[in-house]
Amino acid sequence: MKEIALGVLASLFFAVTFILNHSMELEGGSWLWSSSLRYFFMLPFLLVIVASRRGLTAVAKEIKTQPKVWLLWSSVGFVLFYAPLTFAAAYGPGWLVSGTWQFTIVAGVLLAPFFVQYIDGKVIRQKIPLVSLLISSIILVGIILIQIPSMKYVSLESLLFGIFPVVIAAFAYPLGNRKMMDVCNGRLDTFQRVLGMTIASIPVWIVIAIYALATVGLPSVSQMIQSLIVGISSGVIATVLFFIATDRVHNDQGKLAAVEATQSTEILFVIVGEMLLLDVPLPKPLALFGIATIIVGMSLHSYYTTILKKKSSVVLQTVTKDRIKE
Repeated sequence: MKEIALGVLASLFFAVTFILNHSMELEGGSWLWSSSLRYFFMLPFLLVIVASRRGLTAVAKEIKTQPKVWLLWSSVGFVLFYAPLTFAAAYGPGWLVSGTWQFTIVAGVLLAPFFVQYIDGKVIRQKIPLVSLLISSIILVGIILIQIPSMKYVSLESLLFGIFPVVIAAFAYPLGNRKMMDVCNGRLDTFQRVLGMTIASIPVWIVIAIYALATVGLPSVSQMIQSLIVGISSGVIATVLFFIATDRVHNDQGKLAAVEATQSTEILFVIVGEMLLLDVPLPKPLALFGIATIIVGMSLHSYYTTILKKKSSVVLQTVTKDRIKE
């Protein structure tokens, strides 16, 4: 439950991303700057945190050992995650993008076969946890329900641009996160890993910023301030909290799916935030039902992980003891 609580707390800070990205789009800010500025602002804060913990040398050593691997998976986990999210913000309110983003819970479960464990010198490919997949499917139904009301008011082109980029981000984020956990293999703590991934992705963000400068010019002061807030809230606080939670359970695909499922609570924070700050109206009843379905799915993930697995463990121990007595 500690890891799930960390995931929910991270979701609160992650919600700032969707609210302010929508705000920047309403003000005419480019998604190119919204995405790249976040990581530019994250970097100095992470450097100070890791330096104060005397961890910079270890980060530099790890990146130098496998620079191409760090560049690849950091770009997947950060660039292919955040650039599509900011792009999608131009085509719908934050709660709609946030709701679609919950597909990452299903994506995280489906990614299990791409990872292996080493047990007694043998390579064992991880399997998709079927119960977690079933529960995640409930969340997927909720995602579909919140999209239906929007289909009546927006063009097909806008709907596709608002959904497909988010689906790409939904796969990229857990894939990059998990791959880098494997690459680091416990040699770096969460702060060091986030810093390393930020540094490794900076070359791509520089290219995006140069393109933005050439096409849309400099960002406004308002966009820079809001990007700074996003960088601190979502980039530093939320990312570190979430990575701590996933680090603790990364060897158990069921528990990992449950922690990733806590991201579904983001949508509640986004709805309230947009209503208070941006005067966005309350979602339609069908969308609200979809949101409730997502929350139910997340709750089932938590119940399965914390209650049912514990019962299964107790039963297994009892059976083992009985066999020993026999």
